[in-house]
Amino acid sequence: MWLCLSVRVRFAPSPTGSLHIGGARTALFNYLFARSRGGKFVLRLEDTDFERHQEEAEANILENLRWLGLEWDEGPDCGGPYGPYRQSERLELYRQEARRLLEAGLAYPCYCTPEELAAERERMRREGKVPRYSGRCRNLTPEERAELEAKGIKPALRLRVPAEGQIVVNDLLRGEVVFDCSALDDFIIMKSSGVPTYNFACVVDDAHMKISHVIRAEEHLSNTPKQLLVYQALGYEPPAFAHVPMILAPDRSKLSKRHGATGVEEFRANGFVPEALLNYLALLGWSPGDEQEIFSKEELIARFSLEAVSKHAAVYDIQKLTWFNSQYLNLLPLERLYELALPFFREAGLGEEVEKAERDYVLRVLAAVRSRARTLVELVDMSSYFFRDDFAYDPKGVDKFFRRPGVAELLREGREILARLPSFDEASVEAAYRRLIEEKGIKGGDLIHPTRLALTGRTVGPGLFEIMALLGKERCLARLERAARWIEQNAGSA
Repeated sequence: MWLCLSVRVRFAPSPTGSLHIGGARTALFNYLFARSRGGKFVLRLEDTDFERHQEEAEANILENLRWLGLEWDEGPDCGGPYGPYRQSERLELYRQEARRLLEAGLAYPCYCTPEELAAERERMRREGKVPRYSGRCRNLTPEERAELEAKGIKPALRLRVPAEGQIVVNDLLRGEVVFDCSALDDFIIMKSSGVPTYNFACVVDDAHMKISHVIRAEEHLSNTPKQLLVYQALGYEPPAFAHVPMILAPDRSKLSKRHGATGVEEFRANGFVPEALLNYLALLGWSPGDEQEIFSKEELIARFSLEAVSKHAAVYDIQKLTWFNSQYLNLLPLERLYELALPFFREAGLGEEVEKAERDYVLRVLAAVRSRARTLVELVDMSSYFFRDDFAYDPKGVDKFFRRPGVAELLREGREILARLPSFDEASVEAAYRRLIEEKGIKGGDLIHPTRLALTGRTVGPGLFEIMALLGKERCLARLERAARWIEQNAGSA
């Protein structure tokens, strides 16, 4: 087991797009590791890709991390002792560190143009070699450098990589992973524009921010030997590394848009609740060691360990995520469910009605319908008739229940009985309807099914008598009369 007295981890996204579920899971694993060990969770924005940087992407990442409940201790919005937490605001630090390497002879200026480098790579391909930098600027004399700079050529800066030897990555999940230096070339650490490359900037940042563990996706494993070389050149102690498995699509291909929603924002818009998405993401690559599946955030913190993270890719399953969501719709406190559902009521055009209604009534509605809903979108749809009277009747229900002879009269008989009830609770309503069914010698469904359609416009939902008690006497009477008239005008002649 890895022990560290001062755990500091970071999630360092590039704000070039929305927060992907792969990135969200990486953030979650870092968060759980930090919280489980009393450490710090740092948010750093790697925003030096100026061509692809999007202001809205930065806001999206922060907002969706907050929505998931992944609070950070240090970051661009709250500061901290090792800020700033945007790479674009740390450029002078990178340049200072680069100058230190240059002065020590551990890095050198490269004057090759992009066109020259492209031609060099193409020549190597034709010769059957692995394309790599030849080192043509590695041993330029001071005079040769001065001549090139006199031409106005701004150099990039490359790290001197040993031609022989091995670099060993001690990965907390995979053990020792060995890379040959011969497979690497003298890679660029500072571009000619004065902007650092990823492998240089993240090392400088992690060292200066005192990051103890780098927990990230396995696609970054190939970057680690280069980063270890930068740590060595700068004289910094490297952190512990853990490269977590990828998330694959159901067909085990790379997860992409063609497999459906892949961004946290999309799941939010589709009616998934943060508690369910967080729970599901935790189990994509981590195992609690038993059959338990539903975990609160606090339970995840208490039980999470890197030792229980799999080395193998996790497979994304939207059906399983939807199951988790349905479970949480039933487990969440009703007040929390109301808070999450309100934006969806507004989007459906029901916000005013819901906000005007008594809070207790709305909570009782949510309690009645949530057992059948899989998403907040479905929850709102299933609740709509509790707030609006001008709904349409399900066409299949009309054909099945409203076109029977005598249905309008039967609905009115039920209405008359309900109108005489001194109490309109669930038990009283059911007893009255059961007596009518017995008196008329009909099947229960002959009255219950058309009544449900009359009151809700639907053929399925909560128990009819629960619906009636919730709607209240006046609404039930009005809707039964409305349905009876509709049948006489539209369905009776069929």
